[in-house]
Order: sequence, then C-alpha cells, then structure tokens
Amino acid sequence: MAEFFTVGIIQTALEIGLIYALVAIALFISYSILNIADLSTDGSFTLGTAVSAVFTIAGHPILGVFMAMLSGSLSGFCTAFLQTTLGIESILSGIIVNTGLYTINLAVMGFSSNLSIFGTDTVFTLFSGLHPVLSEWGTVLLLLLIVLFVAFLLRWFFGTGLGLSIRATGDSPAMVRASSINPAFTITVGLCLSNALTALSGSLIAQYNKASDINLGNGMVTVALASLVIGESLFGKRKLLLRIFGVILGAILYRIVIALALRLRIPTEAFKLVSALIVAIAISSTRIQELLHYAKLRRNAIRERGKDA
Repeated sequence: MAEFFTVGIIQTALEIGLIYALVAIALFISYSILNIADLSTDGSFTLGTAVSAVFTIAGHPILGVFMAMLSGSLSGFCTAFLQTTLGIESILSGIIVNTGLYTINLAVMGFSSNLSIFGTDTVFTLFSGLHPVLSEWGTVLLLLLIVLFVAFLLRWFFGTGLGLSIRATGDSPAMVRASSINPAFTITVGLCLSNALTALSGSLIAQYNKASDINLGNGMVTVALASLVIGESLFGKRKLLLRIFGVILGAILYRIVIALALRLRIPTEAFKLVSALIVAIAISSTRIQELLHYAKLRRNAIRERGKDA
C-alpha cells in the first residue's frame, strides 16, 4: 500500500482536492441548499482560470483571484436573471450561460485556447516565499487556510437573516414568498455566491498549474457532484458546518481515488468513466445498504423457519 500512496502523491491529492473542494462547496450551495441544478459550473470555472491567468501575467496574482470571484458572481447573476426574471428553467439557464461563457472565456484569453503563466509569481510562490519552512508544504497550508476560511464564513453567513432566507428558499419558495421575502433575490444572491466560489477554484487551479486552458472546466460538474455525494454519504444530513466539512473531505477522497487510478495505470481517457462510476456508487450507496439489510433479514427469516420445521 505504501508504494501506491507516497508522500508526493498524498501531497498532490491534498492540494488539488482542496482546490476542487471550493467547486464542491459551490455546488453544495446551489444544489443542496437552493435545490437548483446549476449547469454553468464548467464555464464559470474556466472563466475563473482565464481572468486569474490574465491578471497573473500582468503581475497581479492576488488581484486576479478577487477579480475571478467577481467575474464568477456576474456569471451567477446572469444565470439567476434568466431563471427568475425571464422564467427560463434552471437547467436551461445554466446551459445557456455555459454556452455563452465559452466565447467570453476565449475573449478574456485574447481568443487563444490557452495561456501560460510560467515565469510569473503566483499566490502560491508569494506565500511559500514568506518563510523557508513554507517551501515544501506552503501550498497545502495556504489552500487549507482558504478553504477553512470559506467554510466558517459560509457557516456564519447562512446563520444570518439573509442566509436563513436562502436556505428557506431551497426548502419552500412558497413559504418564503408568504413571508414577504422575494425568492428571486435570494436565488440571485445564492447563485452569485456559488459561482464566485467556482471561479475562485478556477483562479487557484490556473495559478497552481501555471496555465489556463479553454477546456479546463469540462466535466467540472461531475467532479464537484462526486465530491458532494461522497461527503454527504459520509456525514448525512447533519449541521451545516459538518456538511461543509463533509464536502471538503469528499473532494480530497475523490482526488485520492483518482491518484490511485493513476498508480494502477488506468488510461486518462477513462477518468470520466471512473468519475461517473464514483457518483453512481455514492448516490446509490444508501439504496445498496437497504437491499443488503433486507437480504440479511430475509436470510435470517428463512433460517428461523428452517429451525422451526
């Protein structure tokens, strides 16, 4: 087992897992809290990578992270506008925005399919350069601080009046409307927040990989959903902070599974299939447990009848 999980593999899995955990948290907000299937995730993630890369090349990597979040929130606003104002279904709204973002992302990158930011400072090199101790594990520490800050900030936010209204909107829009709260506003805020976190993840992965690619966000919904489902299957419907931590842990576990697949020399072309299988198994895990429990009870009942006979 040690040959499969070396220190380098675990470190890389932690780094990428923590970055993708932000997308999983974003999906947690839109899908689990707001009960909205936001399919603009792929485009928002790529938008974050593009904006971050452009600002990093210009010598402003920290500003690039915040501008990526701003651009992601604008993407979320467009999705919410289509859904709440124009009355387009949430799934179609996400598809429309995701399609439009492809051209926007190309435009941000100067109509180039990829941008290289090698040779420039990133938030990771700046942080690791603060102290020699941070040279090896500085990236993990920085990402851990960012993810924990986001987790506790969301825990605080969803305990405020606006946050509780957003949570109530996902549970029952009719009840929220009856309470004189505009569900269109809460949905808009929720989707802006969700897409800002998605773009934040994209900005970090761009500076981590030192490159931005137009196809970098493809399949990000599947990755985030896999992390979300794994986390919720482990922690269930508990307190909000524990559910967020479960999503973070799910993202890390997902990356460990992918790392194991790499060590087993599974072709990279099959990773999408691996992701789909992980999601399917995680979603059906509760049902599988019920079937196994039922089969056990049935065997016990048959055994008892055999003894009575």
